[in-house]
Amino acid sequence: MEPLLPGSGPAQAGLRFAVRRWSAWTPGRETRAAWRDWAGAPPSAVDEAPPPALPMMLRRRATPLGQRLIAAALACGDGAARARYVLASRHGELGRTLTILESLAAGDPPSPTEFSMSVHHGLAGLLSIHTGNRAGHTALAAGEDSFGFGLLEAAALLAERPGEPVLLLYGDDPLPDAYAAFREDGDAGLPMVCALLLEAGDDILFQAAPNRDGAPPALSAVSDFLRFLLAPERTVTSTGARMVWTWRHHG
Repeated sequence: MEPLLPGSGPAQAGLRFAVRRWSAWTPGRETRAAWRDWAGAPPSAVDEAPPPALPMMLRRRATPLGQRLIAAALACGDGAARARYVLASRHGELGRTLTILESLAAGDPPSPTEFSMSVHHGLAGLLSIHTGNRAGHTALAAGEDSFGFGLLEAAALLAERPGEPVLLLYGDDPLPDAYAAFREDGDAGLPMVCALLLEAGDDILFQAAPNRDGAPPALSAVSDFLRFLLAPERTVTSTGARMVWTWRHHG
């Protein structure tokens, strides 16, 4: 596979990392045990720790998707307080923007909370305020490749500073009904949230290459990665709209 990153050194051979903590949610797979059962992985004694309760301030300022994503981040333990964040989302909390547009169309001022939280990195900022995390964050949107490029950004940050963990936050809702005509196949797997705490290690080798053949994208790259993370397959490839993502268990 042709690597995404040119040049010599580790980037030429791919990026290596370890996933120290993870949490994910989608309807029907709402616990770690449910994800393990879905992936055909053996059960774990630590899977059923109760999720952290969100303070009222966070519940009031976050949408249901945002609440799920913040809860997933906090389920990764102290990583939420000490890691750099990468927030990846294709649509973001587009429902907030739609609410603002509807208010303006009706001649009403938009809600200050909706306005302040409508930016793409709003949830990362809200989480960093709650945890007192000043490590910084990056937010990105890359269409159907949002999860893959989010993971690539997180792994590249870790390669740049191996001593600093990185928390990848991925979350997406289906497009609101007003934009239903623009929904695509990948929207069928939404809503979905996932948090991955990455630290230096050789557990996983991550490579990427352009999708030169124009192969149709997988329905959910994040589901493909979680199945790889939990199940015994040594290598899993997930095709995106522009890229082909490959993960290998090392060792």
